[in-house]
Amino acid sequence: MNQQGTLSQQVEAYHNWKKELIRQIGRYRLWLQDNNLFSDDVSTRIRHGLELLIEDELTIAFVGEYSRGKTELINALFFSEYGQRMLPSQAGRTTMCPTELFFDRSANQNYLLLLPIETRNGDLSLQQLRKQPERWVKHELDERDPEIMREVLAEVARVKSVPPEEARKLGFDEDMLEHDRNNPGNVLVPAWRNAQISIRHPLFERGLRILDTPGLNALGSEPELTISMLPRAHAVIFVLSADTGVTASDMTIWKEHIDTQHADHRAGRFAVLNKIDVLWDDLQGERHTNEAIERVRGYTADHLGMRQHDVIPVSAKQGLVARVRKDSDLFDRSNIGQLEQLIIQRILMHKEQLITQSLINDLLGMLQNSQAAMQYRLESLEEELQACAGVTMDKAALGRLAERAQKDYDFYYKKLITLRSSRRLMDSQGELLKKLVSEDRFEAHAERVRNSMSKSWTTAGMNRAMDQFFELLESDLTNLLSEGHLAEKMVGAIYRRYNEDNRARHLEPIPLRAGRHVIAIRELRKKARRFRISPKNLLTEQSVLVRRFFNVMVGEARTLHARVRHDVERWPSEALLPIMQYSMEQKQLLEHQIRRLRDMVRNDKDSRTERLRLTNTISDLRKQLELADAMQRQIRKPAPTLIQQKVVNISGAV
Repeated sequence: MNQQGTLSQQVEAYHNWKKELIRQIGRYRLWLQDNNLFSDDVSTRIRHGLELLIEDELTIAFVGEYSRGKTELINALFFSEYGQRMLPSQAGRTTMCPTELFFDRSANQNYLLLLPIETRNGDLSLQQLRKQPERWVKHELDERDPEIMREVLAEVARVKSVPPEEARKLGFDEDMLEHDRNNPGNVLVPAWRNAQISIRHPLFERGLRILDTPGLNALGSEPELTISMLPRAHAVIFVLSADTGVTASDMTIWKEHIDTQHADHRAGRFAVLNKIDVLWDDLQGERHTNEAIERVRGYTADHLGMRQHDVIPVSAKQGLVARVRKDSDLFDRSNIGQLEQLIIQRILMHKEQLITQSLINDLLGMLQNSQAAMQYRLESLEEELQACAGVTMDKAALGRLAERAQKDYDFYYKKLITLRSSRRLMDSQGELLKKLVSEDRFEAHAERVRNSMSKSWTTAGMNRAMDQFFELLESDLTNLLSEGHLAEKMVGAIYRRYNEDNRARHLEPIPLRAGRHVIAIRELRKKARRFRISPKNLLTEQSVLVRRFFNVMVGEARTLHARVRHDVERWPSEALLPIMQYSMEQKQLLEHQIRRLRDMVRNDKDSRTERLRLTNTISDLRKQLELADAMQRQIRKPAPTLIQQKVVNISGAV
């Protein structure tokens, strides 16, 4: 049995694929510089692509009611090499607070950060508190001593005894909390609000992030978890227990926090039916066991309204034991391998597709522009070589070539002047767009709603104020969409005029895509409506409700607004980049050609010397085009999971 497992291998392959893309982008940058085709605009575009690859992460959220084995599953998938359970996982409630697992590549160290539960009484959201390291309790993690590391990580599960009224202030439903047997009248609450574990693990080093969530009570008491953290996960693995099936609280989590319209989860939502070892029946045999598992699997799929093959039966406990003991038969029976395959084939593949859509297509477009410019240079040089084919140079032919090159140069020079004028127009249009989504405008809306909520004496008034905030934001983004359409029409007209001339390569404009932000704010407004009608919030004291609304809903809106601003600030300068790049490259090439042709006409060099020089230049240019072709082939190389699928399909066909 492969201890690292195919998941590690495939994430490594995914990482290497990204590394190769980064290398090819670096090669392209050098290639542009070597061929005098580099510009600030192209540099900016390349830098954005590199940032996308370097900062790329994949977040998988493990969600489920307590005692379903979420943490045990994480132990089995990621920590078996330590030979023990690294994360606290035993009977009862263990994951008491949302726990994020990753590797901090900037700090390059292992650590455990814990945020005290008392921070819920403050005015700061989790997102804001992440920027205040002094508010967190930090523990170093020494990977050389797994036993000590396990003891430190056990702190994540620590609880504290508090009176019920304090638990209510912290946002908990006391009816769903355990009573403290040692302190009658008190209840047990998590000691920590959030845990962040940076641990050097091959998968985490490659950008994988895991979100381990607590049960229903904790999910409901940390709105930021359900409003932003869970919906932003690329994929959700919903963990159920084979011995209980789908319970009422399981369905509540599924309906209220996972199977919602506003969630991202573009890589998928999957159910894991854990603890199938309770169905193993050695007396009645394997067939009886498999039939029992399939029955529970079908029942689970029906209840959740999902396809049966998206429900994976596993035994996390036996999978962990199998990996520690290197027992391949037990590992196969635990079915952990099938879950790993699902993560590979569905979740990783989705990330690869995103990179292909958002980066590779753009990069290929840039490279093809550059190749077209270089091809034009090659054709011009071959014409010059023709003019030098005789014993003496055909200066008349060279003169005609110089004249044509000058006309082409004038064409692109004028195009660039027009484009720079268009860019100034775009910049002024961009300023208008920026004003619609400026940070000051957002904060003014937030302050307005804060005042309205603080002055309101009724629930209806509070609700109106909260809804008004999103109404203002939606209005701004709708105006942005409208103005953005006008700006896109203007850009489209610029491209059409540019493409009308047969000397120009047909190029497509980069769209603003403001519509997705309008959809996002509307979805957030729906979440806000659910937030308003939540019984917990309806019964909450006014000042606490205002704070909670700002921490959660306004905080999430602020994050969304920042993304909108980022897009709006970039788009005006990027919209014309393809034609700017192509025109600049052509102009630079033509400058060199005109200078060279005029030099050839003026100087009395013999045609043999010029032929030799041109032949060498053409040879070098062809090598440069071959390099560009090689880069294009490398960039077009299928992503690892796609290659694997092709192999599987071929082997299946045989």
